[in-house]
Parts: sequence; structure tokens; C-alpha cells
Amino acid sequence: VFIAQSRASGSHRDLEDEELTRIFVMIPKTYTEEDLREKFKMYGDIEYCSIIKNKTTGESKGLGYVRYLKPSQAARAIEECDRSYRAILAEPKNKSSESFEHDYYSNTMRPELRGNTLPFYYFVDSRGMQPEFCSFEKAETRIQEPVSKRLSVVSRLPFIQEQLFALFDLVPGLEYCDVQRDPHTNSGYAVIQYSTAASAIYAKYKLHGFEYPPGNRLTVIFLEDGNDSSE
Repeated sequence: VFIAQSRASGSHRDLEDEELTRIFVMIPKTYTEEDLREKFKMYGDIEYCSIIKNKTTGESKGLGYVRYLKPSQAARAIEECDRSYRAILAEPKNKSSESFEHDYYSNTMRPELRGNTLPFYYFVDSRGMQPEFCSFEKAETRIQEPVSKRLSVVSRLPFIQEQLFALFDLVPGLEYCDVQRDPHTNSGYAVIQYSTAASAIYAKYKLHGFEYPPGNRLTVIFLEDGNDSSE
């Protein structure tokens, strides 16, 4: 997890307090706040834990917040906790919890029921943490070539397998990353494959033209994978 701060975004502490130290997680409905603290204390110093409950019945909704003292601790928790927790940075407190719960359920927990929406990711700008969405409708208007689950990535610099895998693994569904080397040139070439064409579309949309490392622009195109691209 990389966290950047704009100079125009106010004091560093204000930004930490509002957006970078609190994470939102999915938990078993049997968890108590003490259970939640026990599971996440290994990643850093916890300021508080809270479980979201049904206002009428008082039963847990299976969702909770964990607030750390440092942004690095929250980032570590998101990176290293079990994927079943579906941990993400929480929205600022000035956004209603009901609205955030709805976004979380819609985009993180039930992707198979939302065929028109791809997963969302957070970026920090001068307004703070902003979710970025990419819908299939928008993606389709940009793509004029046959799509597939497989991508070709070309760079003027050679790739490091682990680093390229980590970059493309930011998009869910990565199946493999095969870095190939040309002994006659110093350029980089790799084949990336995802479990679905939707993930490949999103990866191409986000990473074609991306500078990695800075100053080195990636070229990402679709490769034939043997499937009917019309699907």
C-alpha cells in the first residue's frame, strides 16, 4: 500500500486522523470487539475497535472498524491480513456509515452480482481519499480491439518478476505473470493472464501508459488466449 499526500491537503496529522489510520473489515457475526482487537493487534498499536450493529436488534452486521495510531500500521493490516476480512481504508467520518456500508457491500463483497461494475481502488488527492470506479460501459467505449484474459506488457527496461507480479496483482484475478528476457536487447517483455476478461480490461485501462519505474512507460495490449473474444 502506497500512501501519498498533497501539499494542499492540510496538515499531515489532520489527514492521518481522518482517512489513513482507520480500516473497514468484514468479520464473522460472532466476533466481539475483543476478538477483533486480538486478530488485528499484530499489525500495530490499535486506538480502538468497533463493530457495526443492527440498530433494531443489536446484532452484529459482520462489519467493523479498526483504528491504528499510524497510517503505516493500517497499511500493513490491509496488506497482510487474511483476504477473507476484505480490509480497505475506511471513509472519513463525515460520510454516513450506512452509505459506506452500501458501497462496501456493492463493490467488495458481491462483485458477481454487479456485472456492470469493476472493483474500486482508492487514490489520494488534495480532496483526500477518493474511490475510483470503472464501469464496463465506460471501458467498452474506450476499447476498439478484441479483448481477452491475456495481456502483453512491453517496456524499454527489463522487468523484475516479483515487482511486475506485485503491480498487476493489484487487480483481482491474476493467474500468472511470465517475464521473458531477450538476450540481444535490454527491453522488458511479459505475458499476464487473469481469470476473467473483466480483470484484464481493467488492468489494461489502468496500467497502459503507466510509468513503472518512473520515466519508463509501459505498453499493455491484449493477446489472443484462444477464447471467443465476443463473450
